Amino acid sequence: MDQFWFYTQLGLGHVLDINAYDHILFFAALVVPYLFRDWSRVLWLVTIFTIGHTASLLFAVYGMVNVEASYVEFLIPVTIFITAFYNVFTAGKSNEEKKINLVFLTSLGFGLIHGLGFSNYFKQIVAEQDGKLWKSLEFALGVEIAQVIVVFIVLFLGVVLQNIFRLKRRDWILVLSSIIIGIVIPMLADTYPFG
Repeated sequence: MDQFWFYTQLGLGHVLDINAYDHILFFAALVVPYLFRDWSRVLWLVTIFTIGHTASLLFAVYGMVNVEASYVEFLIPVTIFITAFYNVFTAGKSNEEKKINLVFLTSLGFGLIHGLGFSNYFKQIVAEQDGKLWKSLEFALGVEIAQVIVVFIVLFLGVVLQNIFRLKRRDWILVLSSIIIGIVIPMLADTYPFG
């Protein structure tokens, strides 16, 4: 049980670490267009991301993929930027008008990229141990729980700002997405691997 809790906590910390806030930014950008009534769609988006994240960890742990870390470190803020930028241009549309299959596929692909960003560290932790699959799944559980926490906070902030402070939904999406873009641009510059 201690080992289960260790890997679950590791997953929680991976997402909720304030010093490595890329997951928080990504999930804030991913779910800001949604409301609490969209909970099933949001839960699917989060779970699909976790599946991609876990798959890339497993591919790395079992030596099936090896990607240059500098490229992955650059691609992570790219995924955040794309997600927030997409929100800016679709802020006036209802979620039904958006191409939901594209959003799900993008979430899966971005999960693969984010998982690769943690794969080298995770490989070192489980390198000589048995049960790598179970450890990866325990870690994934922690990631999923942490992501649901982030999603809940973003959705709750949306409710407070839209219902109490009367901020229009479109404005909430634009403001949060713009803040995220502003935070990510320096990350892109700092991690740019070419030249």
